[in-house]
Amino acid sequence: MKQMLNAFAALAIIAAPASATPVVGKPAPDFKLTDANGRIVTLSGFRGKTVVLEWTNPGCPFVRKHYGSGNMQRTQAAAAKDGVVWLTINSGAPGKQGYMSGPEAKAFVAQSGARPTAYLLDPRGNVGKSYDAKTTPHMFVVNKAGTLVYAGGIDDKPTANPADIKSARNHVLAALTELKAGKAVSVPTSRPYGCAVKYAES
Repeated sequence: MKQMLNAFAALAIIAAPASATPVVGKPAPDFKLTDANGRIVTLSGFRGKTVVLEWTNPGCPFVRKHYGSGNMQRTQAAAAKDGVVWLTINSGAPGKQGYMSGPEAKAFVAQSGARPTAYLLDPRGNVGKSYDAKTTPHMFVVNKAGTLVYAGGIDDKPTANPADIKSARNHVLAALTELKAGKAVSVPTSRPYGCAVKYAES
């Protein structure tokens, strides 16, 4: 079973270029999405706060690596402790792996112990494509001024093996720590890894 999972993970992984759109160092594109509770959420509504964007697909083995181990929840909790806004975004299209309705997303958050500020639904994939989100997970950090300061993977261990988390550099936590200290983000981009975002067919 483990061999089958590893084989699937190897097929699911995609390596995206380190550079992505939007550009790190430039304003992060604003967006408006509905959250799992049916409320409208905008990125600009959080201006003045640091924001993390997390693209997700609960069916992806790479996402399960971080949620099943509790790593994503711990990262979310550490961010929340410092007043960081965490927006989890699901760009899975209806009928595709990982797609969730509002009630399904609420149930996932409750069951997993996740700690996002909001779980946002992007079934048409418009926001995901505007950020060139390629993988799940794919992470972005926006500073208080609305500038994108990090884009890439959650860490530097591009595998689906939870055992690798212990020795990984968590790029998101590192970026948040540096921002809190008033420093520039030392690793502003990295290669995202995971399953391809399951966008609707164009």
